Amino acid sequence: MPTTTWWIGFNALVLVLLALDLGVFNRKAHAVSVKEALGWSVVWISLAISFGLWIGHEMGRQSMLEFYAGYLVEQALSVDNLFVFILIFGYFRIPAELQHRVLFWGILGALLMRGAMIGAGAVLIAQFHWVIYIFGAFLVITGIRMAMGGNEEIEPEANPVIRLVRRIIPITTRFHGEHFFVRESLTPGGAVRLMATPLFVVLVLVETTDVVFAVDSIPAIFGVTRNPFLVYTSNVFAILGLRSMYFVLANVITKFHLLKYGLSVVLVFVGVKMLVSEIRPIGIGVSLGVVAAVLIGSVLLSLVIPPKARS
Repeated sequence: MPTTTWWIGFNALVLVLLALDLGVFNRKAHAVSVKEALGWSVVWISLAISFGLWIGHEMGRQSMLEFYAGYLVEQALSVDNLFVFILIFGYFRIPAELQHRVLFWGILGALLMRGAMIGAGAVLIAQFHWVIYIFGAFLVITGIRMAMGGNEEIEPEANPVIRLVRRIIPITTRFHGEHFFVRESLTPGGAVRLMATPLFVVLVLVETTDVVFAVDSIPAIFGVTRNPFLVYTSNVFAILGLRSMYFVLANVITKFHLLKYGLSVVLVFVGVKMLVSEIRPIGIGVSLGVVAAVLIGSVLLSLVIPPKARS
């Protein structure tokens, strides 16, 4: 079983990786090329695979498969985040060289918030086992709604959190490089005061969007493993690789028009798995195979079947 040392060691590893990322490899703001993003994607995926093998050595094959299943589910559901990030960056016209910085700090905040949500979920399931059925029913309903829903437009100005930010602190009308805050006067010759830049507004929007998606993805991971350490680590590895995945898929992700149906099937499957867990448990090997097959199938079908033209 995971020990306190494991938790401390894993979080220390994550902090070191993030420090190297921002402080060494991406110290200077620049537009991330597809080649660079592919390289980082290989690094993050390799780290996740290696960690899974270590889990298998320390905790056994079952735990290793649960980690990989959780990682795959979270990676798949993160694709929805990428769609939204593309729309947000396009809406605010975020320069390519600043997008990595927003994603870095956004994902750092996401790690903290998801850690708290995973901890709360683990406590609820441990104290009230019937919560697992609520999670299961929620995932089934969410999956069905995802399949039936259309392509919703993003309206950042309607976001209540953005409205709150505007009330609390004034916002500049232009970017100031990588800065989230600057000191500037509201009027020519007026008093200088601290102001947020549009980059900070986008960061807040990215953070709040991730919380919404976490409400779906975290219960889904609890559907493949009840071990909080495996839930947390698989979630973290998936999030760490989200930035590089964004820059790899940003220009082609819209071609996978059937992927949302694959994601909906995954959510429904995991939800049903949770609902029947006490009657007819579904093995982790079967779960991993079903999730992988559905996702690969939806991507391949997207490439073969052209999208319907909008009338």
